Amino acid sequence: MLNFLETAMAALAAGLTSIVFFKVEFFGVGVPLIVLWLVMGAVFCTVYFNFINIRGFATAVKLLTQKPKYKKGTVGEITHFQALTTAVSGTVGIGNIAGVAVAISLGGAGAAFWLAVAGFLGMSTKFCECTLSTLYRKNHADESVAGGPMFYLQEGLARIGRPKLGNAMAKFYALCMVIGCFGIGNMFQSNQAAVILTSQLGEANFAYSNILVGLILAVTIGLVIIGGLKSIASVTSRLVPMMLVVYLVLVIIVLSLNYSLVDDAFVLIFSEAFTANGVSGGVIGAMIIGFQRAVFSNEAGLGSAGIAHAAAKTDEPVTQGMVALLEPFIDSVVVCTMTALVIVILVIIPGEATNGISGIEMSIRAFDSAIPGSSPLLAIIATLFAFSTMLAWSYYGLIALEYLVGRSQLSSMIFRLTFLFFIVVGSAINLQSVIDISDALVFLISIPNLIGLYLLAPEVKRELVAFQLRYSGS
Repeated sequence: MLNFLETAMAALAAGLTSIVFFKVEFFGVGVPLIVLWLVMGAVFCTVYFNFINIRGFATAVKLLTQKPKYKKGTVGEITHFQALTTAVSGTVGIGNIAGVAVAISLGGAGAAFWLAVAGFLGMSTKFCECTLSTLYRKNHADESVAGGPMFYLQEGLARIGRPKLGNAMAKFYALCMVIGCFGIGNMFQSNQAAVILTSQLGEANFAYSNILVGLILAVTIGLVIIGGLKSIASVTSRLVPMMLVVYLVLVIIVLSLNYSLVDDAFVLIFSEAFTANGVSGGVIGAMIIGFQRAVFSNEAGLGSAGIAHAAAKTDEPVTQGMVALLEPFIDSVVVCTMTALVIVILVIIPGEATNGISGIEMSIRAFDSAIPGSSPLLAIIATLFAFSTMLAWSYYGLIALEYLVGRSQLSSMIFRLTFLFFIVVGSAINLQSVIDISDALVFLISIPNLIGLYLLAPEVKRELVAFQLRYSGS
């Protein structure tokens, strides 16, 4: 059965990859067209909104830290902080530990620099898509809220005279999200969690140990998602800050023990970002790998975070855009860069032989070499990362499904059970197929979303200007 699934996944991965990652020549290097599409979108949002990723940073922090004041009748289910932690839980996952290692193993140390650059630019994209998601959210009779790219594509484009285009892209987006949630937010996470846990527990101790890990994850995820968004937000608002603090403390300890090499690591990352002589495609190759891993990690341009932010209690759509721009900063600029430093210092600089390992296994080796016996703690952290990511993506997929078929207890139950089933499947199949399928589906979602951002950007700018006038007291 597993062999059949692996064969089917490999065939599906090959087909999707050839279509989604169609390459064009760029300075003599074959570059996936979809990556250029995402980079251009991030650059456009950064320039069009006058570097909102810098100008809006202080406001975002203030909105997040100040005590919320809700007017009577304010729409929403969760707080600013819960919306942020739910969205961050969807981005800060195994990809921050495994994905960075994958980027460095393929693109050299310089890929980490471009990963951070992509995160910086992605802050502006997140601002735009989360503002639109909140602006065009739908309020249900039971006081629940639904939002995301499906809604602003349909209603926003209809408002500017493109109803047919908006309707078609909204349905395409929702369909891709329903399918894609089983990749990036499900199988990839459970696969890597199973790899790291079984490596710690010892596969010889358990028959079908990967499947056992998948079953345990499926049961625990099921107990949370049955309560809906409020249950998910309640868990992530407690879990995400805790696991980020623990992980960053672990990283800081590793860097402190190797403080003499930190400067060398930064120099190597920066220099190889502009040389990358040993990498296929040189600088362009390292850049593309870094950008590709960044999108897989922080999801800027996919619109997924907007589904969570649309449920926040607020009368100001721009506030959710402001809060959301912190996500790529936390994910790609802070967490991924810290992970990269550890790998560069403990694996790349010493010239340690990787023996073909990548992903989470490379990261484990790096941490364990600095702090012997730390691998069990890292295994727990990585599993929590995976757990929180799956929580968020189960909600994203459900909202997309409800957009397509309507709200019903039956469709909700079928989706949740299917989502839990694929957690088990993902834990047992070959990693490479999971990565290829996840990447393809994730990037495919970005096509309709970024078209919507281009067309609706003027509306976001008007909302931003009006918000800034009110916020400044003018």
